[in-house]
Amino acid sequence: MADDLAARALSFGSVAATYDRYRPGPPMEAVEWLLPTPGGLVVDLAAGTGALTRQLEARADRVVALEPDVRMLEVLSCRSPQVPGALARGEALPVASGTVDALYVSSAWHWMDVGPTVAEIARVLKPGGWFGVIWNGADRSVPWVADLLGVGGIPAETLTQQVAWRRRIELPNGAPFGEPETWRFEWGLPVTMEELVGLSQTYSTAIVLGEEAQRGETERVRRVLEGEIPDRLPMRVLAWRAQRLAGR
Repeated sequence: MADDLAARALSFGSVAATYDRYRPGPPMEAVEWLLPTPGGLVVDLAAGTGALTRQLEARADRVVALEPDVRMLEVLSCRSPQVPGALARGEALPVASGTVDALYVSSAWHWMDVGPTVAEIARVLKPGGWFGVIWNGADRSVPWVADLLGVGGIPAETLTQQVAWRRRIELPNGAPFGEPETWRFEWGLPVTMEELVGLSQTYSTAIVLGEEAQRGETERVRRVLEGEIPDRLPMRVLAWRAQRLAGR
């Protein structure tokens, strides 16, 4: 199980360009909630190809992108050459202690080793600095969306459980953070059929399939889309934030 998770966690780099093309960034309303006071130094951890990074640039004085996969970081650097980027994992942040005003993780918290990552985040944040996590994804409670993005053969109930597991945050006892807050938001993403097909190929469950199985999965997705599909993809945002306590 651990080996499977590790393989899936680093699978996205093999489709980095596709991921960048089809995975949408969060709406600005969510970014404003995560970073309520503009300015300062903000770190985007597990930045991927930079969807959240580019949104944070509109709110922060300076954004630094940290990403464990060189293939994803290369795309980010091409798209946003003005953003300093570095290869890094949550367990070892190449950032000086007490220098960061806010640090965020977008749709990647479930891949991280929570204990050492939380300790590192607490180390680099200033007192009062924000630690936030956001998930921005298709609303799989809508039947046609569940059919579209569920790899063939996986029951809808299993997919729902997987999504719930990914969106659970439990800080270690004694973590130096205040009371967490959460925020939910629903929105619609304008899409074409080809964009929906492309999006379906950016999830780890599809990426790790063999070549033949991937072709079969793409054909299955196209069959789902033969029905009457709306021109907007229902999306859900779940955002979580907590402030670094002083003196701990």
